Amino acid sequence: MTDRHHRLVLAGVALAGVASLGACSVVSPSAASPAAGGSSAPTPAGSSSSTTTTAAAAPVSLTPNVAAGATGVALDTVVKVTAAQGTVSAVTMTYRDTKKGTTVPVQGSLDPAGASWTATGLLEPNVTYDLTMTGQNKDGKATTASSTFSTQKVNVKTQLIYPTIVADGSTVGTAMPVIVRFDVPVTDRASIQKHLKVTSTPNQPGTWSWVSNNEVHYRPPAYWQAGTKVKVDVDINSVPAGNGTYGQMDVSGGFTVGRSLVMKADLATHQMQVVINGQVARTIPVTGGKAGFSTRSGTKVIMEKFSQLRMDANTVGIEPGDPNYYNIPDVKYAMRETNSGEFLHAAPWSVGSQGKANVSHGCIGMSTDNAGWLFSQVLVGDPVQVTGTARTLEPGNGWTDWNIPYAQFAQGSAL
Repeated sequence: MTDRHHRLVLAGVALAGVASLGACSVVSPSAASPAAGGSSAPTPAGSSSSTTTTAAAAPVSLTPNVAAGATGVALDTVVKVTAAQGTVSAVTMTYRDTKKGTTVPVQGSLDPAGASWTATGLLEPNVTYDLTMTGQNKDGKATTASSTFSTQKVNVKTQLIYPTIVADGSTVGTAMPVIVRFDVPVTDRASIQKHLKVTSTPNQPGTWSWVSNNEVHYRPPAYWQAGTKVKVDVDINSVPAGNGTYGQMDVSGGFTVGRSLVMKADLATHQMQVVINGQVARTIPVTGGKAGFSTRSGTKVIMEKFSQLRMDANTVGIEPGDPNYYNIPDVKYAMRETNSGEFLHAAPWSVGSQGKANVSHGCIGMSTDNAGWLFSQVLVGDPVQVTGTARTLEPGNGWTDWNIPYAQFAQGSAL
């Protein structure tokens, strides 16, 4: 056999071996052909042909803090909706106003992250609320749920408290206290006071002090600055006030402080200075209360004004037939200082004693001309500083907030 022939034989054997290996090899399952009817493409080198399936996200769960169908829900409840497995996207909360026949929406705010929604106010009494909540799960799939509940029933006349702001919208004197009155007694003063706010421009600090369960006052340490704007917010709607009572509504208001005017009546000298914006504008001869009817000394505040007023001594306990009884139908330029009946007013019948002696039944009298001028200058809220008598002003006999030191006034706060 030639060398060339030997090489050909070996090559043939080698090729036969390759053919035999190809015929007897086993394909691993990972490289198996697709099921009948399918097709496959070559798998690129370095790639895996396995497939991963992601499970669908769970639905979002929206839960209010008031159970569906609940009854007698407390009025001081703040409704909140929270989300699990997703976010809150919108909440609609309404109730039916049966008196007006309208549906009233309740405002609220969404958490920036969408974790919750919170109502901005408390609840109304004797109504049913409808709550519609919408949210999304982590895949963006929306879910809507609804709920209803009703609030506790209360007696409108005896359990709901209506506030009023004295002198709301008026221009007043520098000693005008902020006065909020309640038609039903407040026994939980602290609860209500937390929802009272005074804002003054320019800013002046101050504090509240309770006069009674039906009235609370606010004043700064010194008289208001002339020109101050005072804003009052009484946000007590559905706030518990004690003994099963609640605030019925939110009220906002306030007043503007006018120029500075201070009356300084010295009943020992029988003269009264009227100081306007720091300057003595007029000195008026006056007469005060005689023996047995002494005028009270102290810092008082003008509470109301009457161009003409009937003054009947019977209103202060002096009966007809008493030598001191009087009933004058047309007293001019009357300016009230106290609840007990002290006024500044025109007293033409005592002009001969004015500037010389105290001959009245407790009021401060002056000539009609002086009283007319003073009446034209004075605002409700102007201070009257009375000196020269041994009788002192009783707490609460008028707006006596300035008759005590500020620290003592602050002791009347419930907070």
